[in-house]
Amino acid sequence: MKTIENPENDDPAVVRANDVCRSYQVGDMMVPVLKNVNLVVKKGEFVAIMGPSGSGKSTLMNLIGCLDRPTCGSVSLMGTDVSTISDDELARLRGLEIGFVFQSFNLVPRLTALENVELPTYANSRPGVDTRKRAKELLELVGLEDRINYRPTELSGGQSQRVAVARSLINDPSLILADEPTGNLDSKTGKEIMDLFTELNKKGRTVIMITHDPNLAKVYADRVINLKDGYIEDRIDVTN
Repeated sequence: MKTIENPENDDPAVVRANDVCRSYQVGDMMVPVLKNVNLVVKKGEFVAIMGPSGSGKSTLMNLIGCLDRPTCGSVSLMGTDVSTISDDELARLRGLEIGFVFQSFNLVPRLTALENVELPTYANSRPGVDTRKRAKELLELVGLEDRINYRPTELSGGQSQRVAVARSLINDPSLILADEPTGNLDSKTGKEIMDLFTELNKKGRTVIMITHDPNLAKVYADRVINLKDGYIEDRIDVTN
């Protein structure tokens, strides 16, 4: 059972951002990075967030990922306003409801693939789950059942990203948040990873992907959100 939720909340959104802004102190000045952003991502959507460097993509990702809190407005994950809970509750919400996949894989070099997949459960896990068994099942799901005892230095880039995808699923999260997931991969391997995201999405996983690649967004996402200078410039529904 999830320990952080509002049982009276029937909001269908996995992520809801209302009039969100985020500013940072730089010397004597407050520098605005996000300005009045409104965004709703519903269960089962595949959404791509795009924009040039400095557009606010990373800041929005940090807010959606519960790694930061807005300066104004509100961000809700699974109906919980992240501004209203403690840091410990926020960490638990993030650990259980969001699976992260990064461009640089972020695997721990001294741990095996199996141990890397299991790693998030050291801090947060769902009651009654055999995490070692689930980690093995997830590595089988991503086609790495024969690499469970390999360390990251013994894996290719594509294999490392598959381990990262398996790790993102270990706590059965509501949302997969992928930050430039193919940025360090060749085109063939990148397609394999994106096809994996597509299969997960078809099975009901909600996916938000941060990307610079318009072709990637057009081919795989249901909807594209374009950021520019901290604002949402436009929203495009994509027909795949």
